[in-house]
Amino acid sequence: MSKKLIALVAVLALVLVLAACAAEPQVVEVTRVITETEVVEGEAVEVTVVVPEEVVVEVTRVVEVEVAPEVEVVDRTGTWVDTVVVIEEPSDAAAINRLEVGDIDVYAFAISNPEVAARAAASPAIGLEVSSGSYNELSFNPVGPVWESTGKLNPFAVARVREAMNYLIDRNFIVQEIYGGLAAARWHALNTASGDYAALADVARALEAKYAYDKDLAASIIAEEMEALGAELVGGVWQFEGEPVEISILIRTEDERLAIGDYVGNQLEDIGFTVIRDYKTAAEASPIWLRGNPADGLFHIYTGGWITTAVPRNLAGNFAFFYTNTGLGVPLWQAYENDPEFYDLAIALDNSDFSSAEERRDMMARAMELALADSYRVWLNDRQSVSPRRAEISVAADLYGAISGSWLWPMTLRIGDEVGGSVTIAMPSILTEPWNPLDGSNWIYDMMLIRGTGEMAALPDPFTGLDRPQRLERAEVMVVEGTPIFKTLDWADLEFVPEIVVPDDAWAGWDAAEQRFLTAAEVYTETQTVVRKSVVYYPADMFDTVTWHDGSPLSVGDFVMAMILTFDRGNEASPYYDAAKAPALASFLSAFRGVKILSQDPLIIETYSNSFQPDAENTVSDWFPYYDQGQGAWHNLTLGLMAEEEGLSAFSSAKSDELEVDRLNYISGPIIEVLKGQLDIASEEGYLPYAATLGEYIGAEEVALRYENLAEWFRRRGHFWVGTGPFYLERAFPVEGTVILQRNAAYPDMADKWAGFSAPAIAVVEVDGPGRVTIGSEAAYEVFITFQDAPYPTADIVEVKYLLFDATGALAEVGAATVVEEGLWEVVLSSDTTGGLAEGSNKLEIIVISGRVALPSVDAIEFVTAP
Repeated sequence: MSKKLIALVAVLALVLVLAACAAEPQVVEVTRVITETEVVEGEAVEVTVVVPEEVVVEVTRVVEVEVAPEVEVVDRTGTWVDTVVVIEEPSDAAAINRLEVGDIDVYAFAISNPEVAARAAASPAIGLEVSSGSYNELSFNPVGPVWESTGKLNPFAVARVREAMNYLIDRNFIVQEIYGGLAAARWHALNTASGDYAALADVARALEAKYAYDKDLAASIIAEEMEALGAELVGGVWQFEGEPVEISILIRTEDERLAIGDYVGNQLEDIGFTVIRDYKTAAEASPIWLRGNPADGLFHIYTGGWITTAVPRNLAGNFAFFYTNTGLGVPLWQAYENDPEFYDLAIALDNSDFSSAEERRDMMARAMELALADSYRVWLNDRQSVSPRRAEISVAADLYGAISGSWLWPMTLRIGDEVGGSVTIAMPSILTEPWNPLDGSNWIYDMMLIRGTGEMAALPDPFTGLDRPQRLERAEVMVVEGTPIFKTLDWADLEFVPEIVVPDDAWAGWDAAEQRFLTAAEVYTETQTVVRKSVVYYPADMFDTVTWHDGSPLSVGDFVMAMILTFDRGNEASPYYDAAKAPALASFLSAFRGVKILSQDPLIIETYSNSFQPDAENTVSDWFPYYDQGQGAWHNLTLGLMAEEEGLSAFSSAKSDELEVDRLNYISGPIIEVLKGQLDIASEEGYLPYAATLGEYIGAEEVALRYENLAEWFRRRGHFWVGTGPFYLERAFPVEGTVILQRNAAYPDMADKWAGFSAPAIAVVEVDGPGRVTIGSEAAYEVFITFQDAPYPTADIVEVKYLLFDATGALAEVGAATVVEEGLWEVVLSSDTTGGLAEGSNKLEIIVISGRVALPSVDAIEFVTAP
């Protein structure tokens, strides 16, 4: 076994926290060549883009760069590379072949197939990034129990049937047989490799024992509910109104979900259902489960896959996102109806409506219990994955999101120590969904590229998940005394105060009919107080140095537009009302109390809310114009709003289905001509949306300039996608499956701004102690904690806790280890503790939580108790 493979296995074993229980390259003919001249770094260069008929492209970029012969002098803004070509490669095995021969440079996909991962680890041409943020689940269609469109029965409209699916699925089989051990069994909305899961491990384990695999119990519960629905078991097959009860499983084919779908189908067939296996790729499945109306009855179960793209500091919002209609504005989510206690609890957790860490823990524990009873989705596993790249390629990868989920990938992607050049990135699928900033594609394959063209005011640290400033200078966070919040980094100041009063002139609401903000004095009948106030200070030169890709300077109008759109689209009086946005707006308003622009230049904004995060850095409300699915300027968003008002298109899939029109796509397709028509109208009329409010911040000169710039941008590139990020979208070719990104020469940051992110300090844990313990005697265990073979500093460790499981698998005790010296801790099981254990094999599990990385580390030891 190679040293790299040994290292890979070691790292993957470490990343498997809390899991202890549980083609050849194508040759094609060139069919289109686009050549144009543009100004880059003050000089004219020729960009030649060769677009293939299939998936292989060649990009030539001519840029003269002077590099000091011995010491690198960084005189480069934006990205290290000039061009990124993105292509499709659905096969991870073929991707390894293409990496080895240099046909591609990065495969931006989290590979969890152990054989393919081992091949990549054994290749000297390939480097690997390890991550644990990908996970799988089963999403259920809850509409029914009888679909009006087909007259067929949908058992999963019944919560108890969905709950029983937890018993029907053997998660350990999936982990061991399908993933070859490179996964962790999962039952909850909480990622197993997270601080929240570690803190609630005792609650989680008890629920996991309750919902352990029990096929007979699943069959019994489901049979009760099926009979109550009027179905009967005839010859071992469930029938409803004389016909077999068919269960259609929408099975993704690109990865291990193919095997998962077949396994679930087998389990359902074993208990009497007739299963239809509907095999689909991402692009084929999306119109059915995500954009389609679940009432149409086109599927019962979808084999879902997700990725948490940044290390999570707070997973309390997952209950609202994954189980309630506030999560996504798509038809499936809008069909979710919850037990009132669960709904209120999920919304309260999403808005941090608790007064102490203890209360939050109690709420989370109850939500975990209610989520399993609800089970709109049944969680299966957390994947432990590797993302391969050419060995000479460097890039900042996220411990959860890997390369594809990293917010820092565009600023850190580099070929060795070169300046310039072209990098080819392959992914299993691209351009899966339409791109629009408000309600466009949420697929990781699209979002990686979208993030590359945009930016946020603060970006998550890839190792800790703490926000770090990108387009803000500093922030102040004030909270009421006793609020469970703390800070780590210097850019955010945290202050505890007796009371926070919302000023009467803060914007607290929105009159969609008059298109103006309502002040707190207008909205509330009495003075409001809140738990949290944040004040954001933007750089004094921001409006001089930050420009949209079409050349338009960023302006305060872009921020005010972001504020307006937060309120307007979920308001029935708005000409752009979207019913799918109403639940999210209601959830937001339950905590929000006001926002105020203190200064326009430099820009300073303060926000008042009862919502907060455990970290002050992640609590800051910045209002930077980055929306749910990408960055948007007020002028390019205007075109979509105009098209929606005319009934020609719509931002969300729910509204586009309602209007029976195509969803807005800013990068390609027939809607491009619709947007071009709106641009012509807006330019001719000097149209400004929400003029009653935006007119106070945007003058006629800016209006004219913006539309002129956007028209020229469209003339040159044929799309309306603009951001302020380090790359801009040159072209998107959906038919060919190719996207081309170019370096944004106007990007103000130096290329080495984020160069300091290297290996994450993940602790290595080893526990040692007696393998046999006499019942009723004291037993001591040593816990060694290291990083890179050196003791892990005690000052960097937040907590070392232990979980003791008895011979039945039940949790017998939870406690904290004590420090002996640097790198050495101790767990002592008292005589009373061992006296409560029966004869048999027990397990002591150690969980280490570090302040330097957000991933806990785990080790365990088994010991026998005897008289």
